[in-house]
Amino acid sequence: MENSFENLISSYVENKVGIAEHFLTPELSDHLIQNILNLNERSLLTAAGIGNSDKLLYDGAIRSDSIYWLDKKHNNVFENEFFKLIEAFILYLNQSCYAGITGYEFHYSLYEKGDFYLKHLDQFKSNPSRKFSMISYLNADWKVTDGGELMIHQNDIPQKIAPTLGKTVFFKSDELVHEVLETNCPRMSITGWLKRD
Repeated sequence: MENSFENLISSYVENKVGIAEHFLTPELSDHLIQNILNLNERSLLTAAGIGNSDKLLYDGAIRSDSIYWLDKKHNNVFENEFFKLIEAFILYLNQSCYAGITGYEFHYSLYEKGDFYLKHLDQFKSNPSRKFSMISYLNADWKVTDGGELMIHQNDIPQKIAPTLGKTVFFKSDELVHEVLETNCPRMSITGWLKRD
């Protein structure tokens, strides 16, 4: 576990974008995929908005994915396993980098064929509590032709990141403009933020 934590942090320090290829185990990934599929079958995913709760807007021309917020109150064994992993990473991050992270929030994200999310930053102007963004991908057998890459815009050199199974990406929420390119098949992830209040 600590190897993937160190990979995430060291690649972030080197390139402002941390990447750990196997942050999630295949077993946990499979269970989380099934959770998303079950939620979608029950119509519990909702259209994703833009902005925070004070100024939440829905604009499918900017963002077209659907989400479902994770919560310990759901008492889902696999979501709780994910939370334990995140809490262990936060402890490691705080001890090794003095990051001062005090909380987190995560949601499932499902992009159907044709969905996308245009360029944006992850930190709200009215609330700077989001310090780091984390995205864990849940897409088995992903191919280049599937699209749906995360595109990071940094130093005029776009960086495409494939949303492959088990991979986690980590970067500062107020620093890097990014987008999700149009996907050609269903694309799943858990997306969230490490916060400092």
